[in-house]
Amino acid sequence: MKTETIFFWTSRLILGTVFVFAAAGKIINPAEFAEAVDNYRLLPYVLVPVTAIFLPWVELLCGVLILAGKWLKGASLTVLILNILFIIAIASAMLRGLNIECGCFSLAGSAKAGFMRLAEDMVLLLMSVFLLHRSIKN
Repeated sequence: MKTETIFFWTSRLILGTVFVFAAAGKIINPAEFAEAVDNYRLLPYVLVPVTAIFLPWVELLCGVLILAGKWLKGASLTVLILNILFIIAIASAMLRGLNIECGCFSLAGSAKAGFMRLAEDMVLLLMSVFLLHRSIKN
């Protein structure tokens, strides 16, 4: 089996699982996620509840599609865009000196928006770029 094929399957498994898991806690507790979104101070308050309800379902759908290998172009592109937005949000919080919970995994405890989360999102971004490139190529 080629290295590229192994990386493709591994990327699908990791990205899909991460996005499904990340969505689960947010869907179960949208109020907690809304608070995390609001703590970034990037959105007008009126958009916070909409984001807190809509975003986790997009994450869940993309995660499931990536795991299932269906609509990979669209799911990979959406995950790529979401990762860019997450990177911007975390970097912005860090630059402004905000000491906040990232809101990445509501069920996974209290992870701060910081360099570790930024690095994780960059790795996920690279995986989503690879998946998108591979799905366009095929």
